[in-house]
Amino acid sequence: MSKLYYDYPMNTEQKKSDPTETSHQPALRVLIGGMFGMMVAMGIGRFTFTPILPLMQRDLGISNSLAGWLASLNYVGYLAGALLCAVRPRLLQRKCVNVSALVGSIATTLLMGLTVSPFWWGILRLFGGVASALLFVIIAIEVSEVLVSSRHGHWNSALFSGVGLGIALSGALVPIMDRLGGWSVAWLGMGAVAVVLAAAGVGLAGKQHGEVQVPHDTVRSTGSLKGIRRLAIAYFLEGVGYIVSATFLVTMIAHTPGLSGFAPWSWVAVGLAAAPSTIFWQLVARRIGVRVTLTLTYLLQALGIFLSIGAATAFTAGLAAVIFGGTFMGITALAMAEGTQRAGKEGRRAAAVMTACFGAGQVVGPPLAGLLADYLGGFSVALMMAGALVAIGGILVATDNIFNFRHK
Repeated sequence: MSKLYYDYPMNTEQKKSDPTETSHQPALRVLIGGMFGMMVAMGIGRFTFTPILPLMQRDLGISNSLAGWLASLNYVGYLAGALLCAVRPRLLQRKCVNVSALVGSIATTLLMGLTVSPFWWGILRLFGGVASALLFVIIAIEVSEVLVSSRHGHWNSALFSGVGLGIALSGALVPIMDRLGGWSVAWLGMGAVAVVLAAAGVGLAGKQHGEVQVPHDTVRSTGSLKGIRRLAIAYFLEGVGYIVSATFLVTMIAHTPGLSGFAPWSWVAVGLAAAPSTIFWQLVARRIGVRVTLTLTYLLQALGIFLSIGAATAFTAGLAAVIFGGTFMGITALAMAEGTQRAGKEGRRAAAVMTACFGAGQVVGPPLAGLLADYLGGFSVALMMAGALVAIGGILVATDNIFNFRHK
């Protein structure tokens, strides 16, 4: 059975000298702090655009095409940030970069509510994407290293639950903020929530006190980036396919007759399904292997996307939302862990490369889907395309022989 990268045992010397071995508390605090960070970087900084988009279309009349381009600019920024991590990985060790990414993610969310200019919206979403990518890679690497060094690597998949919790929180709060002042208050309110979460995360992690020492040689294995090629292509296709639902799901439901009131709650359903999904799929992978589990999540997500095409009732729309939420973070956690383990000593660079491939896929999906929706009067064709690409990604994973070679 395959192991994920954070399951590698520590050597004898590390076991004797590890100051965190006798206490769960420091590692748990870093994990929870990291989850708060993921809520800020991804759940709010990246994905709060989805539940606020229908409000912007209602109050300001923006088109699906403009919405798609705004989303795409965010993903261009995400791609740029990921590539920066891949090319200059040492930047991730600088405190000024970490702080700037956190402040930038919060500031670009707040400022979205203070302008009605598509140009400035685009600039803010672009730089917000850069900040999100930096934070995602920084948090994923640092928390994973802390957990491995303190012999709590089995907790690692819980980190990505922060993304789902952030999505659920934004889905629940945006309708309340909408009643207080429409789309603008929604952006400002979610920015304020991000400030609170960031403060809580930094306080819990306690990095400034040096409570957890992270060795730089925790994972001792060999490898290269060559082994992640097919996995990275499949991850790119996942980026193209899943982002159509991630961007337009609430908008699609809001424009379905009889389902406008359910639209924001569909995003809550996505988040609640996403939160435990990384842990669930990790447990499944331990029993049936990473390749089978990844293939299953890809194909299940494709099925959910196809299901959303004809969703005319709250049940079918909710089921599609749960399937989507229950798979996309599971794919992220498993693919990132698998790619990092394959790369061995190049694990940090592999994490950045995988994130870059995912980001590149996300740049393509939203503008194409938005243009198709405006031209054809609906999202059916865009969703068919998205589902097909995700299914192809699943086939690539299923036929990746490196799984068998590496885990014999």
